[in-house]
Amino acid sequence: MSFFPLLLLPLIFSTTTVSILLSPAEARGGGQWQLLQKNIGIVAMHMQLLHNDQVIIYDRTDFGLSNISLPNGRCRHDPDEKVVKIDCSAHSLEYDAISNTFRPLFIQTDIWCSSGSVSPNGTLIQTGGYRDGERKVRTFNPCPSCDWEEYSNALVVKRWYSTNQILPDGRQIIIGGRRQFNFEFYPKTGASAKNTYSLPFLVQTYEAEGDAENNLYPFVFLNVDGNLFIFANNRAILLDYNNNKVVKTYPAIPGGDPRSYPSTGSAVLLPLRNLQQKLVEAEVIVCGGAPKGSFQKAKKRDFVGALDTCGRIKITDPNPMWTMEKMPGGRVMSDMVLLPNGYVLLINGAASGTAGWEYGRNPVLNPLLYKPDGVIGARFQIQNPSSIPRMYHSTAILLRDGRILVAGSNPHVGYNFQKVVFPTELRLEAFSPWYLKADFNDLRPEVMFPSPQTKVMCRVNLKVVFRVKAVRKSVAVTLLAPSFNTHSFSMNQRLLVLDEVKPTSRNVAAGGYEIEVKLPSLPFLAPPGFYLLFVVHEEVPSQGVWIQLV
Repeated sequence: MSFFPLLLLPLIFSTTTVSILLSPAEARGGGQWQLLQKNIGIVAMHMQLLHNDQVIIYDRTDFGLSNISLPNGRCRHDPDEKVVKIDCSAHSLEYDAISNTFRPLFIQTDIWCSSGSVSPNGTLIQTGGYRDGERKVRTFNPCPSCDWEEYSNALVVKRWYSTNQILPDGRQIIIGGRRQFNFEFYPKTGASAKNTYSLPFLVQTYEAEGDAENNLYPFVFLNVDGNLFIFANNRAILLDYNNNKVVKTYPAIPGGDPRSYPSTGSAVLLPLRNLQQKLVEAEVIVCGGAPKGSFQKAKKRDFVGALDTCGRIKITDPNPMWTMEKMPGGRVMSDMVLLPNGYVLLINGAASGTAGWEYGRNPVLNPLLYKPDGVIGARFQIQNPSSIPRMYHSTAILLRDGRILVAGSNPHVGYNFQKVVFPTELRLEAFSPWYLKADFNDLRPEVMFPSPQTKVMCRVNLKVVFRVKAVRKSVAVTLLAPSFNTHSFSMNQRLLVLDEVKPTSRNVAAGGYEIEVKLPSLPFLAPPGFYLLFVVHEEVPSQGVWIQLV
């Protein structure tokens, strides 16, 4: 089924097929790279875009001194710290995506390999970490002078390498983690909710490779029926989390190789459309990873080639089956970013090895553009390469203007900048997809209404006014939920395509065009919170406008 065209205007959109393998000359048209900062001071192991266009970035606190100091002589005192007991450097920062500036933030306890999501009111809620941070919850409110707040023992058990998902009621569920075969909720709603809930699926998918387990950072998506699709290792289930009942068991992905950490493929819920139909379809794609046994072999300096396949499955089908397709090359530790026009960008990673200290080789510098509605065998397009390897602990997120912010990479212990294969990476860069080229300025819409920070109710019609120099074929309205990105998985990433309610008309007073779209009728489809609204014209998106679904 086609995922694009998305809607609207009376004219019908027609697609063109792009070859899966492009020559170097053809690839030159595939986006542009820009170096934003030569040194942000910390490794961007975790990133989250907030609704004030600030990006919260952090690494770990037990790594030694970072390259950016805390302000006003502030220091972190930790007598149990093995590397630096008095640390006056920062391990988190707030990056302003508009002004290209940043400020250091203070974190006391270790947030290494943690998880998080944004609450409906826009507060970042970060959960877990390592050692003194493993049961902590930390919050960050978006304001010019705000800093982290930490809450001790807010989690029932240790959470390290777990996954978070926002639920329809605004809570988040926290699933798994290192030797945690259970889940819990945050915030707690009562005495009975203080317990963890056993999840045998995580026991069934547990497969230790020495000191690693191939079911960490499971891929979790809120399905359109309100249940959770959970993929770990090489298998998946549909979980009714309210009753802790598995309602569907999916077939194992063909080939049987693990795809979650440390084999570290990536996954995304493809754009949701036809949201007013009784039965909304949902489809997940899982790409790349490392073959079984790669972690142990990497320890012996044998770096196995990464998987070059993607598995795609319609999770709402009564009898779902995986459809396999080939990427132009193998890829491990890559990120998958939903673009406003419904395409997916695969970025970062390596062609061999696996996740872990010094366990990756052969960086993949070219992003891949994936077109979900294309013909199998013709869905991938190679993009222009970066010059910076992005290996273990790299991150990528979409910004409001349509660029992809890329940072991170510390494939070894410590802030090591020399005598290692891939030095610690503190540069911050942005990838601009083809649609941001000046050649497409005439096609690029400008949203005039809704105004930024508009609060809207679900189950209502929303007027959208935009202007564009040359209206030709298709116009679409999409809503994108920004993600919490770490370890090659973007938690809570979600793109919705809104259906047309009435024909487009000219809004003479505003000097633009007016359409009316119907917002999702159920919080299963769009949990409450902040979303970026885009108008997309012939695959060229406007800048996003922040709206809040309540």
